[in-house]
Amino acid sequence: MTDLDALRMVSLIGWLAVAITAYASFRFDWKKSVRMALLWIAIFVGVAFLFSSIGGWGG
Repeated sequence: MTDLDALRMVSLIGWLAVAITAYASFRFDWKKSVRMALLWIAIFVGVAFLFSSIGGWGG
């Protein structure tokens, strides 16, 4: 791991902390949020699988 990689990791963790605290300030329901996040992950994985199975990107 180079110094630049370490800086990127610290920066990513910092931005993730900022995003989580900003989201928590809205006081949304965490169960619903996790369910929606999993749904979006499933949608993106499904679309990526569809593209890879039909040879979408340079395949």
